[in-house]
This record gives sequence, structure tokens and C-alpha cells, in this order.
Amino acid sequence: MKTVILANGAYPKHAVPVRYLEEADLIVCCDGAAEKLVSHGMEPGIITGDLDSVSPELKRKYKSILVQDDDQETNDLTKAVRWCVSQGIKEIAILGATGIREDHTLGNISLLADYNCDIKAIMLTDTGSFRVFDRTVTIESFPGQQVSLFSLDPGQTITSTGLRYPLQNLKLTSWWRGTLNEAGGDCFTLEFENGRIIVFMKYTELA
Repeated sequence: MKTVILANGAYPKHAVPVRYLEEADLIVCCDGAAEKLVSHGMEPGIITGDLDSVSPELKRKYKSILVQDDDQETNDLTKAVRWCVSQGIKEIAILGATGIREDHTLGNISLLADYNCDIKAIMLTDTGSFRVFDRTVTIESFPGQQVSLFSLDPGQTITSTGLRYPLQNLKLTSWWRGTLNEAGGDCFTLEFENGRIIVFMKYTELA
């Protein structure tokens, strides 16, 4: 089952995330994101969060699929992910988690690393995708694809093969250290241990 979580950030415009929405078997909306989804002519499968941003009209219409979670220690995106995990869902695509407010954007991207402990997740924006890896990995790409790497673990050391600017035991001591690279071919390999690397990959303009 293809499951999409739609957060209440900027509504997707790029063809890639829009296609994920259109092809989803289940769309889990984070609170007010339901209003945006319905305004674009689509139907939510589940609406979850503290529900303070859902209009009374939508609450009445979709009362059978409301899942209220009043936990003040987590945001609505985390509540949606937590619901998916509770339902045994193994894989999700997160959309609408960026844009509007930069602090929300940074927080949601960093939370992606926590989510991957329990569920396989990819975050799609209007420019590219974010994924998290916790061990050496080979990733499919295309020549010239823009790639940036971010470490959530201070001092993480990484070596690359197949990137235009090779990394050789580079310590990712700051967020900028692994950014603005490019894939040299159809794949690249990242070698590292004992840490979590967030990988951003820009879409092809024709995607």
C-alpha cells in the first residue's frame, strides 16, 4: 500500500510529489493539511493531530476518519508518523513538510532521522528528496544530479565513491561541509559507520 503523509506546510507543486499524492492508496493528513488537500479536489484517508486547524465543516464531513492526538510533546507530523507505525505501515512518503516557516522545515527534516528508526520514510519537496541512511549505502542517481549530505552526529566521518567532488574521511562537523556535490554517474556510494546521514537529491528538471 502506498501511504503518503501530507503535512501542513507548502502544498506540493512539483510533478514528483504531486504524482505521489495522486497514486497514494492512503493519504494521512496532518491537521490543517486536510483543508488544503480537499481544496485541491482530493480526499483524505485519515486526519490526525490536535485538530485545532480543521474547520467545523470538515470535522463533520470526515468525523469517521478523525484521529485526535493531544500530545503537546510532539508535532502533528510526528503524530501522523506514529499513527502509521501503529497500523503496521512499513513505508511512507512525507509531503508538505517544508516551506512557509524555516524553523518548521529544519525541525521536520531533522525528525526524519528519528522516524527511520521505526519506518522507512522519504521526504519530498518541490525541489528534491530527503532520505536518511545509518550505514554504508549505494544510491541510484543520474549524471549531474545535485547531492548534499548532512550529519546529525557531530564529527561523523564519510568517504564517497562516484561523486564529482570525492569525500575522503571527511568529518561533517558543520551542516555545510557535505553540501553542493554532484553524482558522476548512475549511482554513488557513501561509506560511514555509527551515525545518521541525511541525503538530499535534487530532481531532474524533467521529472
